[in-house]
Amino acid sequence: MSDDSLGSVLADVLAASHRLAPRAIPDLARDAGRRLGLTDARVYMADLQQHELVALPAPEHAREGATDGGSAAPETLPIDTSLAGRAYRTETVQLTRPDADDPARTGWVPVVDGIGRVGVLRVTAPELDAPLLRRCEALAGLVALVLATKQPYSDLLAETLRSRPMTLQAELLWAFLPPRTIGTSAVTSSAVLEPAYEAGGDAYDHSLAGATLHLTLLDAMGHDLASGGCSAAALAACRASRRAGGRLDDIAVEIGRTLDRWIPERLLTCVIADLDTTTGRLDWINCGHPPPLLIRDRHVVAGALDRTPHPPLGLTGYDIPVPPVHTVSLQPGDRLLLFTDGVTDARSSAGELFGEQRLTDAVVRALTDGLPAPEALRRLIHQILVHQDQRLSDDATILLVEWHPPR
Repeated sequence: MSDDSLGSVLADVLAASHRLAPRAIPDLARDAGRRLGLTDARVYMADLQQHELVALPAPEHAREGATDGGSAAPETLPIDTSLAGRAYRTETVQLTRPDADDPARTGWVPVVDGIGRVGVLRVTAPELDAPLLRRCEALAGLVALVLATKQPYSDLLAETLRSRPMTLQAELLWAFLPPRTIGTSAVTSSAVLEPAYEAGGDAYDHSLAGATLHLTLLDAMGHDLASGGCSAAALAACRASRRAGGRLDDIAVEIGRTLDRWIPERLLTCVIADLDTTTGRLDWINCGHPPPLLIRDRHVVAGALDRTPHPPLGLTGYDIPVPPVHTVSLQPGDRLLLFTDGVTDARSSAGELFGEQRLTDAVVRALTDGLPAPEALRRLIHQILVHQDQRLSDDATILLVEWHPPR
């Protein structure tokens, strides 16, 4: 198949995607795969907590296998123990071994939006040679863009990726949160938030403006709807201020003013930071939050970002000065770890704290294994959930940044 044929197929997929209903995405991928020389192609997306890969149901098969008059349960594959999961974890193509009983080959191709993992594309053909796999990777990249475009307003995709109902405050928070992973050739920022279905007061934000990566990590007091509203209002104030040209201290003041006016008597701790991805200059403000950790050469640089914290935002009736902005210069390859106290304060059934040492050991071990930031965080948050028997008593949010400027 010529490059022109590949281009024609991808152009048709792109043209069809503009008015495509989300439920038609599986058929679009399957039909495009067959035009490229595949027997079949099927889309799987990672669920909200990244435990499983969930097959998107094709419209004509949505009711196949249903026994209660509704839709059949979607096919799922474990991320930790399946070949499909390995493709997702490592972001590399995985192929099944030839089988005498089934000569067809199956491949699992990562579906990645920019640098954010979305899921995998299962492809089958009599033979998956290198040229055909390259065409599959191109199709998977375009499928990722289609999914990213449709997901913000598709209840079908949201329901497919959820294993149970979500609380009202969690629904509010997730509506405000950006994608879990963003980045460029110079920097990667990845975040995780648990308990995903009952999150109350934690929130994160990361965004790119030119050569600057902006980071925000928030922890609102409480674990109810008012806590979710507090974090949502703080995120809105942060974005409004920085998009109007505000500096870090302006952002902190605006968040405090917003809370004082609309959600009084609610405290909020936060770290707000800007990283110049060209020079490595990191500026940050810490308002009553655990200090970020600097990881260099697979070791935590002790006390590198410890500063006297400013009081939490939302305090009223006190003469509190504008929070100071701290500055440090990163080195190429440095990692920055921001976390809320729900991470280190997670207790096992025996009352043992997860603790900062266990946190840093887990992160360093993952980085030593060569794992990218999204996979390192996925494993870390699952380790925290296991430590606390899958029942977090407080929100646990982690934001990991890698500065990897082109040499």
